[in-house]
Order: sequence, then C-alpha cells, then structure tokens
Amino acid sequence: MRLIPNRRRLISALRRTFTRHRLLFAAKTALAAGLAWYLAPFMPGPAAAYPYYAPLGALVSMHPTVADSAKHGFQSLLGLSLGIGMAFAVTTFADPSSFSVALVIGLGVLIGGLPRLGTASEWIPMAALFVLLLGDSNAENFSFGYVLQMALGVAVGLTVNWLIIPPLHLEQVDPALEGHRNALSRQLRDMAQAMQESWPPNHEAWASRSDLLDTTAAGVRTAVYQAELSAKANPRSRRRATRLPQDLAGLRTVERLTFHVQDITDVLQSVIWEEGAGTVIPDSVLSNLSEALESVADVIDRWRSDEELELEPALAESRDCVAALGDAINEAAAGQASVNAAASVAMSLRRMITVLSSK
Repeated sequence: MRLIPNRRRLISALRRTFTRHRLLFAAKTALAAGLAWYLAPFMPGPAAAYPYYAPLGALVSMHPTVADSAKHGFQSLLGLSLGIGMAFAVTTFADPSSFSVALVIGLGVLIGGLPRLGTASEWIPMAALFVLLLGDSNAENFSFGYVLQMALGVAVGLTVNWLIIPPLHLEQVDPALEGHRNALSRQLRDMAQAMQESWPPNHEAWASRSDLLDTTAAGVRTAVYQAELSAKANPRSRRRATRLPQDLAGLRTVERLTFHVQDITDVLQSVIWEEGAGTVIPDSVLSNLSEALESVADVIDRWRSDEELELEPALAESRDCVAALGDAINEAAAGQASVNAAASVAMSLRRMITVLSSK
C-alpha cells in the first residue's frame, strides 16, 4: 500500500521537473554547447588548441531568461580576465607549487568578495588555478585560448537563447495572484465567522495563518519578478508583455491588502485571546463587523477574476457595510464602550476598499 503514495509523489515530482520550459531550456543548452564545439576549431591562432572551453562558455551563459544569460555570461568573462591577470602576476615570481596554488586560490577568493561581481567571483580563483597549473610554460597561449573559446561559447549561448523561443514567464503570475487572493478572502471570511461564534471560537486556524499569507504573497512577488526579468532584452516581450504594468500594479495591491489583513488578524487575535490587553469589541458591533469582513472578502474574490465585471456592485455593498459598521461603532462609543479595536479594524477595511477601488 505504501508504494502507491510513493509512486504518486514520484510522478508529481517528475511532472514538476520535466516541464515544457525545462525541456525547451535543456534542448537549447544542448544545441548551444554542440554548436560551440563545432565552431571552436575555427578560432584563430593558439585558441583552436583549446576547443573544450567553448561548450563550457555556452553552458555557463545559458539561463532561463535572456537577461540572466547576458548578465552571467559577461560576469563569467570578467571573472576569467581577473583570474588570468592575477595568475600572471603570481607566475612572475613563483612556479606551480603548494604555495603558489594556495596563494592564487586565497587571492582569488579574496578578490571575489568585492561588491557587484556576481558570478565573476566564482571564476576568479578557478581561472587563476587553471592558468597556473595547466598553462605551465605556455601560459600566454593557454590564457588567450581559454578566454577566446569561453567568449565564443558565451556568444553562442546568448544567440541561441535570444533567437529560439526566448522564455517569457507570464503564465505563472495569474495562478500566483489567484492563490493569494483566495488566501486573503478566506482569512477575512474565517474571521467573519469567528465574530458570530461564542468566544473562544470553534474555528481558530485563521489566527495562525500569517505564515501562509506571507508564503502566498512571496509566491506572487517571485512570479512577477520572473515575468519582469524574462521580458528584458526579449524580442517576444513587445507582443506579449504589455500586461507587465498590470502585474506590477497587482503585486503592489496584494502587498497592501496583505498588510491590512494581517493587521486585522492581530487585532482580533488580541480581542479574543488576550484578556489583559485592553482590546475588546462591544457585542452590539459584532454583527456589523462580521458583515463588513464578509463583504470585503467578496470584493477580493472578484478582483482580477472572471467576475471582475461585478466588482463595482461588490465595492458599493462593501462601502455600505463598512459605513454601517462605523455607525455601530459610534453608537457603542456614545454608550461609553471601548471601541478602539473595532475602529482599527474598520479603518483597515476602509483602506482595503480604497486600494481595490483604484484598480
């Protein structure tokens, strides 16, 4: 019986690994490496004697986005140049030995700690070590061939990645936004239900759900960032990435909504479970508070969904519900009841409506 769940997990893991994007990326990387190896013998002078560095250059330059390919490719060449220069400096006074190997590695790691080097920091000690140990008496020709073949590979990798269906990661944004939108509305609905139950309420999962909201919000940030990054230097972005400004606006919206939902969660947690905190909600306000929470959850459900045409009526209803909550709070305050907690929640709900109204 245990084999079935294990098999299902294995199949699920394979599906997540062998996606369409991953298969295409693997095929493009293989093509770039093969093409670089084919072109390597045509490099001028002593560089033709070191063809194996061309596929390596293609490999290090291949990344899921065109912008990353250019960035890491150029950083790799920068690291090579710095490492080779350092190796030449060391070989002027030391032959290959335990001391010189330790020296170039130590200096390479030290120089690699400089800011903004990125991938270059990994290549500095590696290039210095290769020149020191493999270049030997032919260090000049080796270095020339090393850099030129790596540059060829990087150029081939960039060209392949740019010309052959350059990735544009837009399809991940909508599922991420939908997942977070559902998490926010569910949180508000669970709190609305808690306002109608005897305290402590039977349903308490919402009180410890901040980590889930942080996780789904982080998923949205990652998806939008990847979409934005994939559009840079991408020839397909002109036709298909016009929606990026909307996605960036959507990210800002969910971040603001998340802040207010978490603030409401903290307040209601204190009201229900922290007896000595001085945060209470009058009984006369609970019904209106529950309705207001439910109405804003309904607006969130309609935002950026198939029901977005019904967003304006839902907004109007939520404004009425929050206004009714404000009236109930004023009446409770007139009766000398403590309304600070209820007023704080009402303010957060108004701000959420304002955020959603501007979209």
